[in-house]
Amino acid sequence: MSLALYNTLTRSREPFVPLDQGRVRMYVCGPTVYGHSHLGHAKSYVSFDVIVRYLRFLGYQVLYVQNITDVGHLSDDADEGEDKIENLSRTRQVHPMQIAEQYTHSYFEDMDALNVIRPDISPRASGHVIEQIEMIRKLINLGFAYEANCSVYFDVQRFAGYGKLSGRRPEELEAGARVDVNPDKRHPGDFALWKRAEKGHIMRWPSPWGEGFPGWHIECSAMAMKYLGESIDIHGGGLENQFPHHECEIAQSEAATGRPFVRYWLHNNMVTVDGRKMGKSLGNFLTLKDAFVRWAPQVVRFFILQSHYRSTLDFSEAALEGAAKGLERLNAARRAVRDRLREAPDQGSPGAVDLEKHRLAFLAAMNDDVNTPQAVAVLFELSREINAAFSSGTPLPAALLREIDALFESLAGTVLGLTLEQAPSGRAGDQPLESRLMDLLIALRGTLRAQKLWPLADMIRNGLSEAGVTLEDGKQGTTWKRTS
Repeated sequence: MSLALYNTLTRSREPFVPLDQGRVRMYVCGPTVYGHSHLGHAKSYVSFDVIVRYLRFLGYQVLYVQNITDVGHLSDDADEGEDKIENLSRTRQVHPMQIAEQYTHSYFEDMDALNVIRPDISPRASGHVIEQIEMIRKLINLGFAYEANCSVYFDVQRFAGYGKLSGRRPEELEAGARVDVNPDKRHPGDFALWKRAEKGHIMRWPSPWGEGFPGWHIECSAMAMKYLGESIDIHGGGLENQFPHHECEIAQSEAATGRPFVRYWLHNNMVTVDGRKMGKSLGNFLTLKDAFVRWAPQVVRFFILQSHYRSTLDFSEAALEGAAKGLERLNAARRAVRDRLREAPDQGSPGAVDLEKHRLAFLAAMNDDVNTPQAVAVLFELSREINAAFSSGTPLPAALLREIDALFESLAGTVLGLTLEQAPSGRAGDQPLESRLMDLLIALRGTLRAQKLWPLADMIRNGLSEAGVTLEDGKQGTTWKRTS
């Protein structure tokens, strides 16, 4: 079975066939940097991170572009209201680019913590104003856009395909338009390509239509086509951006080039909190930085992977605690493989664990529209089979243990981005710092116990317990696991 993806444009699951064999050009809408990243950002960017990882795992050469919106994203409505970054800059009495820089750094910091691979290119809207102006000029010359009162609008009635992504037609937009629609527009559904800068607006650029700034939608089309070409393979983003943002992207891009803009449109679903949509106004808004105080970033990532990218992800403390326990089960399985690998015999029962069965089941899940919940279930089944083999008392040969460890690294690590317990390589420096420190503490505690310095040995155990780590003494020595 080859990879199939659900294409929002066709509303069907389709075999993935890129424009150029072996190469994938992919664009994902990045964050608007006016605040710290939250769980909704994590849901979106972990989901697309796994898609990029899996495409590369399959052997594709992926060029991944994800923008940073640092200008032109207006509040409440895509065309009206105040620029969110500019608004915040007035409140704090700092330059808008200070706001953008602060939260761009914060965003990448959070994504790094989640083990999200950075995009190959992260273009900023403010750095591509020239390209946006040129695209607007072309749309005007082709008759798809018009100037009005020093602003420029796209004429949705001139583009026959408007609404093909969202199903919203221009006549429906007119019927549902607000009474106070912008009088500069020819049609209520027309959207801004360029906005006149009012007095006091800081982020402004010269243009053929006067000083102003680009609209929200034009930035993604201009940057996607600059780095990926006029037609690209995959465009991703949140479901909430399907309309108007992505619908407008299609209209302006295809009007400008006369070519299909995107072959596969992928949309991730939203995050809810105890069944309610997450939002600042509801008081259930959680930033990633706050979440990381309570749960390790890998737990948050694992929690996201247990939900399909097109499904709603419901956040609750119980769900995160469950994810933490589930991740520890996978960690424990790999730790057990690592521990036995140290003294594994050369001979043993090579058929004790059917690795090929689990590998094929994992690939089948991922090929089915990147079904990460099912892929995670395969890892749990692999872990159960490993534990059963260990419990049988039959020693597993070192070669099989190395294959098991490599499979964990390939499926859980390379594809899903989970940093499970690493296998030893003979050099302490190649092991994760956490494992090295735990090995040191366990060795120190063993020395204290051998010298019958029980209070000091208990101090290490109790201190680790308070930090959420349990030590277990057994015939194979002392092992550890996280309990929180």
